[in-house]
Amino acid sequence: MTRVAVIDYGMGNRRSVEKALEHVGAEVKITAEHEDLGNADGLVLPGVGAFPKAMGNLDTLGLPELIRDLVEKDRPLLGICLGMQLLFDTSEEMGGAAGLGLIGGEVTRLAAGAHRVPHIGWNEVRFELASPLTAELPHPGSPFYHVHSYAARPRDPGHVIGTTEYGERFATIVGRGSVFGVQFHPEKSSRHGLGMLRSFVALCAGGAAGSSRVAA
Repeated sequence: MTRVAVIDYGMGNRRSVEKALEHVGAEVKITAEHEDLGNADGLVLPGVGAFPKAMGNLDTLGLPELIRDLVEKDRPLLGICLGMQLLFDTSEEMGGAAGLGLIGGEVTRLAAGAHRVPHIGWNEVRFELASPLTAELPHPGSPFYHVHSYAARPRDPGHVIGTTEYGERFATIVGRGSVFGVQFHPEKSSRHGLGMLRSFVALCAGGAAGSSRVAA
């Protein structure tokens, strides 16, 4: 069975993610132990809350360098919600902080216009590039459940897999090599979210989905 580690750094709905991954066939462990993370076939970085606090928690546990090392070894990583934002270089939230630097770009306040922030609800996500995460989903897009006030701004358009619109059109699925991020909550997004997680687990297992990874 494919082993997926949900990174436990004190922020995020870890149990919901665990149950969803188990539902699609993964053996899941919620952990911050370096050995457990190193032995997993794939990693999920969930997150709810503020970017600077999240990075502070990761630093305290000595996790940023470990995560970068595992990514260098082509270990699949999926960031969810705040976890996606942490993949980027920096965020302006609460005065600003450096991120993991796995995908070039920054995180800034969502330009929602007349819409209420935080953005909470279902939005149709338009698939912009082919990706193993979306290979089994209806095209050209599918609905997913979002809860956020900030949006990631990838420096390279080639890292934008999917977009949605809420006052502005912004990146909501990103990928570079074995690193992926989704701004929405797949574990709360019904069959389409479960389908995406199933594809990620297949990628971790080195299955057919892994043959179409986004280029670095």
